[in-house]
Amino acid sequence: MRTTDVINPADGRVFTTVPSLDLAATDAAIDRARTAFEGWRAVAPGDRARLLRRFATVVDDHLEELARLEVRNAGHTIGNARWEAGNVRDVLNYYAGAPERLSGRQIPVPGGLDVTFHEPLGVVGIIVPWNFPMPIAGWGFAPALAAGNTVVLKPAELTPLTAIRLGELALEAGLPEGVFQVLPGKGSVVGQRFVTHPAVRKVCFTGSTEVGKSIMAGCAEQVKRVTLELGGKSANVIFADADLEAAAAAAPGAVFDNAGQDCCARSRLLVEASVYDKFLALLEPAVTKFRVMDPSDEMSEMGPLISSGQRDAVASYVDGVDVAFRGSAGLTDGWWFPPTVLLAGSPADRHWREEIFGPVVSVLPFRDEAEAIRLANDTEYGLSGSIWTRDVGRALRVSRAVETGALSVNSNSSVRYWTPFGGMKQSGLGRELGPDALLSFTDVKNVFISMGA
Repeated sequence: MRTTDVINPADGRVFTTVPSLDLAATDAAIDRARTAFEGWRAVAPGDRARLLRRFATVVDDHLEELARLEVRNAGHTIGNARWEAGNVRDVLNYYAGAPERLSGRQIPVPGGLDVTFHEPLGVVGIIVPWNFPMPIAGWGFAPALAAGNTVVLKPAELTPLTAIRLGELALEAGLPEGVFQVLPGKGSVVGQRFVTHPAVRKVCFTGSTEVGKSIMAGCAEQVKRVTLELGGKSANVIFADADLEAAAAAAPGAVFDNAGQDCCARSRLLVEASVYDKFLALLEPAVTKFRVMDPSDEMSEMGPLISSGQRDAVASYVDGVDVAFRGSAGLTDGWWFPPTVLLAGSPADRHWREEIFGPVVSVLPFRDEAEAIRLANDTEYGLSGSIWTRDVGRALRVSRAVETGALSVNSNSSVRYWTPFGGMKQSGLGRELGPDALLSFTDVKNVFISMGA
């Protein structure tokens, strides 16, 4: 069997290898998932709930192990990695409450009884990106399993280790063989087979908009369901009446967290012109003090980029551009890049319009509320964003007007596992997390029972 090298992005060195499945192995896993589905869907709701809670407990027992694995494999800071492992646990516990509450309706009709059922789809294929391997895996497999589906999950080639470990922990928790399988390998082989195999009834993909479009087109051939969480170029809008000190202190984390490798990164910083200079003066020390360190260090706020290729791609946006100021460049070895603030000359600038996926933020002033809304919406993306203002009426007006799926006011938070998450425009299709995600893994069946003789 072919293998893939796994590299520590903090030092650029190979530290292990993992299998890379071929088409035959992928088909065999999908066949096992299809066979396991008949048994899993028949498990009593209370028993399925108990198994998911047990899975959450086992994840919690191995939380530090999973976090340390992610630090080494993905370059995440240890603090972030602990949160990510904890998020898998929390999402499992949240959806463990669903099997016993996944009920249909009784609809009044003449001449009989009409009821609806939420039926599981079957085999669900989940394709996970390299930027947040653990939580995004959990956002897919937890509700899919809770609804009675079986899951085949393909981790990113660069970051397969925590997904593989979660697959082992699922078996340790007592999930039956074939119900949750992790299939490391190439996207062109394993991921593409999820799209083309008729037994896979839904594909969940998180990644680039370009690849998402290809997956959606492929799934259309079989009228196969998709959930897509794609690119982003989110706005961080600072009005003059905001708490500027708080906004400036929060802004670095809004874009430099995970080295900017986040579809929700607030990488377009819009500042009202009357406070533009003041805000930049407050922002500079917050950026220069941002701690870019060994990700295993408890004090680290930012680790390396995932690969040398990603580092080169990020650098291409900064070369020859007006740099306002920068932070620390990190360590000598590995794929490091300094937190960087760019001054946008106009909304047409490449670094303003394109998703950089690195620790780079572009700043542009605006005159008034109308222009702020226009600039925020002047993008093909619509995933997340923030609005900073003390005016509640303005906060509501702008929140309703900005075309994005998840917004925060006076905060940079995008994700809560009990609320919906997803994008508008070319940032995606469908919603993850919250109560609605569960239903996206089911079909509604309507049954009419005649009362006639």
